[in-house]
Amino acid sequence: MADHPTASWQAMQNGNVFYRQQRLYTLDGKLPSLGDCIVAGCRNGGPLALMRDSTKIIAIGSATSTFAKSQIQVYSPSGEGLLLFGWDQAKIIRFGWTGDERLVVLNEEGVYRLYDLQGDYTQFSLGTDAGEVGITDARIHENGLVALTGSLQLLEVKGWEGGKSLTLANPNLSQPPAVWTLIPPDLTISRHVEVLLSVEASIVSVDNLEAVDQRLSRGPFTHLAPSPNGKSLALLTVTGLLWVVSTDFQRGLAEFDTTSVAGAEGLVRQVEWCGNDAILVTWDALVLLVGPFGDTLQYFYAGPTFAVTEVDGVRVIGPDTSDFIQKVPASSVSVFRPGSASPSAILFDAWENFNNRSPKADENIRSIKPDLAAAVDEVIDAAGQEWEPTWQRRLLSVRRKLGKSFLDLYNSTDFVNMGKTLKVLNAVRQFEVGIPITHFQYNYLSPTHLISRLTSRNLHLLALHISYFLSLSPDDVLKHWASAKITKSKPISSGTANDTDMTGDEEVSRAIVEKFEKLGGASVSYAEIAKKAWEVGRTRLATMLLDHEPRASDQVPLLLMMKEDRLALQKAVDSGDTDLVYHVLLQLYNRLPLGVFFRLIEDGGSSLAPASRLLQVYAREQNPEMLRDFYYSDDRRVESAVLCLEEARRMKATKVTSIKAAQKFFSEDKERSFEAKMMDEYSRLLAIQQTLEKETTDKIEFFGLSIDETIKKCLLMACPNALTSSSRNSKFWYLKLHALTATRDFEGLETFSRSKRSPIGYEAFVRHLVEKGHAKEAVSYVQRCDAHKRIDLYVECGEWVMAGKECKERGDRARLECLDQIASTMK
Repeated sequence: MADHPTASWQAMQNGNVFYRQQRLYTLDGKLPSLGDCIVAGCRNGGPLALMRDSTKIIAIGSATSTFAKSQIQVYSPSGEGLLLFGWDQAKIIRFGWTGDERLVVLNEEGVYRLYDLQGDYTQFSLGTDAGEVGITDARIHENGLVALTGSLQLLEVKGWEGGKSLTLANPNLSQPPAVWTLIPPDLTISRHVEVLLSVEASIVSVDNLEAVDQRLSRGPFTHLAPSPNGKSLALLTVTGLLWVVSTDFQRGLAEFDTTSVAGAEGLVRQVEWCGNDAILVTWDALVLLVGPFGDTLQYFYAGPTFAVTEVDGVRVIGPDTSDFIQKVPASSVSVFRPGSASPSAILFDAWENFNNRSPKADENIRSIKPDLAAAVDEVIDAAGQEWEPTWQRRLLSVRRKLGKSFLDLYNSTDFVNMGKTLKVLNAVRQFEVGIPITHFQYNYLSPTHLISRLTSRNLHLLALHISYFLSLSPDDVLKHWASAKITKSKPISSGTANDTDMTGDEEVSRAIVEKFEKLGGASVSYAEIAKKAWEVGRTRLATMLLDHEPRASDQVPLLLMMKEDRLALQKAVDSGDTDLVYHVLLQLYNRLPLGVFFRLIEDGGSSLAPASRLLQVYAREQNPEMLRDFYYSDDRRVESAVLCLEEARRMKATKVTSIKAAQKFFSEDKERSFEAKMMDEYSRLLAIQQTLEKETTDKIEFFGLSIDETIKKCLLMACPNALTSSSRNSKFWYLKLHALTATRDFEGLETFSRSKRSPIGYEAFVRHLVEKGHAKEAVSYVQRCDAHKRIDLYVECGEWVMAGKECKERGDRARLECLDQIASTMK
C-alpha cells in the first residue's frame, strides 16, 4: 500500500501552505559527482548535461574513467546515459538546453552547435567580429542566447535557425560583471530579452535599446535568479543575504539571511526558484527552501546536488536520488488536508465510507449535494497531481462510483481526459523512459511536444502508442522513425558493391513504405524522408522513396538538390504544373552548361516535349538569345530562320545581317529553296534601299520599305536611275500610273504612255483616271483601247456624244438607240 499523500507534506506559514518532496528516481550513484562537473539541466523533466570542471582536481577512479575532460555526457533524470560525445573545438564557454531538448554548446570563438539526443548537430557562428574578440561568457535560454564578448559587449541570438547575432545596448563595463542573468523575451513587457548585470553594488539592466543602472547599494551579488514567470528576482549578496525584489526593482518582496542556516557549510552552490512562490538555496549537502514569509524547510543529501527550476516546482538531483519539490496544489490540499471540510474532502470521505459499507456515505453525499459537481471536478484535478498510480485510481474512482450515481447531468469529458492523461504520464515517468513531467507541465507544453521528446530518444513504439491513444496523427512519429532507420541501417551484401547498395536500399524502402501503409502514415511526406536518405549519402534510396511521394511539388525540389536533373524535369512535366516545369527549367539553365542543358531536353524525346515547348515560349518572350542557341543546338534550321526574321523586324540596325542569316538557314534545308530565294532577293532590295538613301540629298528613308513602296517613292521623288531595270515590268507601269496620277502630272503621264508600248494596256489608264476623278484626262486614252470597249469607256468618262459617234462609226444602231434612251432619261 502506497503511503498517504500527506506523508511527504511539510507545512509553512503556520500550516496554511504545504510543500512536498516527491521521490522521482533512485539513482544509486549512476551519475558522476556533481560537485566535480559543470551541469546544465533541461526544464520540464528534461535531461542533464555534464562536463568535467577543468578548474578542479579530480581523483581518477572507476566512476570517472570513461568521463574525459573533453567529453559531454547527457543523462536522463533517472540516471540513464542518453548521449556521450567528444568536443574537438575551442574551449567551451557555456552549454544549455533549448525548449525542444537540444543541447547548445558555445565555444570561445563564437561557434555554437545544437546537438540532438542522437548526437547529430548543426553548427552556427556569432560572426567573424565575435570570433576576433572572443567570447568570455554566455547565458542560454530556451529560445536563444546572449553572449558576453572580450570587448564587454552583449550579443543576442534569437531562435536557433542560425540567424545573425544582434548587439544589445552598450552596458559601459570596465570589467566583466561578477554575475549576470537574463529574462527571456516572452517574459518581459517589451518582448525583448533583458540582461541583468551585477556591477559593483548595483544591477545594470540592458536590452536592445538602453542600459539602465538600477542604482542599488546592496551588492555586489553572487547569484541572480529570475522567477519562472519573470516577475520576481532573487539576489544573493556577498554577505549571504537573500533578497527578493520585483524585476522592475520597485518593490522589495522578502529578505533572508542564509548565514544563519544551521548545517550550511561552504559556499552557496545555487539559488533557484521553486515555482513562483519559494526559493531554493543549495550547499554541498543541504538544500534549503525559503518561503515568501521567511519560513524554511531543509532537505539533506549525501553530496553535492543540482537543482532545475520548473514552472510548478524544482527538481533536485543528488548523488542517490532525484526529487521534485513543489507547493502542494490547491486541489490536493482541499481533498487531503487533515480536518478539511471542503466538499471535495467530504466526497472523498464518502467514497471511503462507501467502500467500508458505512451508511454515513449517503449522509455525506447529501450534505454536499449543491456543491457535488464542483467537488467531483476538484477530486479529478487532485488525481492529476498525484504521482502514485494507487492514489490516482482511488481519486478517479470517486467520480466513477459516486459522482456518476448522484449527478443527473454531468459532462464526463474531464474525467475521461484525466484518465488518458494519467496513463500517458505514468508511462513516460517509468525509469526506462525517464521523463518525470507533471500534469501542469504536460498541459503547459501540449501532448504533441511530449511525443516529439519521445521520438528524439528513439522511443518510437511508445510515441506511436500514445499518439493512437490520444487520437493524434502518427505522422511525425513515423517520419522520425523512418529517418532514424535510414541513419542506422546498413546496406546488405549480395555480391558486387552495386548489388550491395541496391539490396540494402530496397530493403529499407520496402520496410518504410509497408510501415506507413500499415499504420496510416499516408499523409507523411516521403520527400522529407528521402531528403534524409540523400543527406546520409544514399541517393538511390532517396530516389526510391521519392517514387512514392504523390506531390510533385515536394518531389522536384529534392530531385534538383540531388542532381537528378532528368528525373526532376520528367516529374515536373508529368505533374502538369506549368509553374513547376518553369521552375525546373530555370534552375537547370542557371546551373548546367548550355550544351548539357539543351541536350537534356532534346534527349527526352516526346516525354519532355511539353518542357521544350514551354522553354520556347519563355525564351521567345524573355530570352531570345537562349532560344537562338536552343534552335541551333537542336538543328532546327527553319525555326532559326524565322527567329532571324523576327529579329530583323524588331532591329533595324542588324536587319540586313539577320536577313542574310535567315537566307543561310533556309538554304540549308532542301525543302525551303523558295524561302531562301526570297531572302536573297530581300537582302538585295535592302542593299538597293541603302544605296538610295545615300544618293538622295534630302535624306529620304527607303530602308525597310516593300518593293512597291520603294518604287512608288522613287517615282514620287524622281529617281529614274533606280528604276531602269523595272521599266518593262507590268508592276512598274501600274506603280508609275498611280504615282503620276497622285501628283496630277498629266503631261508626264501622257509622255510616259507614249514612251513604250504599255504592257498593261490603256484601259487601266482610263479606269484609274476615272476612279480618281480625272474623267476629262482619261478621254484621250480611250482611242488607244480595244475598239469593242471604247463605247463603254466613253460612257464611263461621261462623253455620251463621243460614245454615239463610236456607235455610228461601227454601225451599231441598237446600241446607239440604247444610249439615246439612257441620255434622255438622265436629262
